[in-house]
Amino acid sequence: MPRAGLTPSTVVREAARLADEVGYERLTLAALAGRLGVALPSLYKHVKGADALIQKLAALAVDELADAMTSAAAGRAGADGLRAVATAWRDYARRHPGRYPAAQRVPDPADPEHVAAGRRALDTVYAILRGYGLTGDAAVDAARLFRSAVHGFITLEAAGGFGLPRGIDRSFDQLVAALDTAYRDWGAR
Repeated sequence: MPRAGLTPSTVVREAARLADEVGYERLTLAALAGRLGVALPSLYKHVKGADALIQKLAALAVDELADAMTSAAAGRAGADGLRAVATAWRDYARRHPGRYPAAQRVPDPADPEHVAAGRRALDTVYAILRGYGLTGDAAVDAARLFRSAVHGFITLEAAGGFGLPRGIDRSFDQLVAALDTAYRDWGAR
């Protein structure tokens, strides 16, 4: 008999909280079962196993990240929109250091909610890029540049990889400004 109130959704949300506390790489079914006060085999009534849990965590994280990005982009364009989306992305990673790595998984085609969340996040970036006149293959390349730059910065920052005596926020602002310049000059190449 499943524990009262325990559903697949509550299991995934608790896994997300646990990942934020202990780290994505330390999230295990055993730790989650302990956290929920259930025996490990009881979790299998709610998730099919570790891979299924990580998949659902990825879908949740991408959905939350897409929400943050779309809210930040609303009513903004150009450099202002670019900065707002990049900042929302960074803020999400800071608030959710355990679930953020899960958001890097490519959406599973068998999970329509994960695919839809991934599409919303990408569409938000594409909308910003359209403001620079970037569509089609150029938008794909520009979106990959955006993701690589922002994710790379976030990952290095989280790992304590910036040791030079200069404000990290200022460096992030310069990164976004450089992306803005690159996108404005994209067609000249």
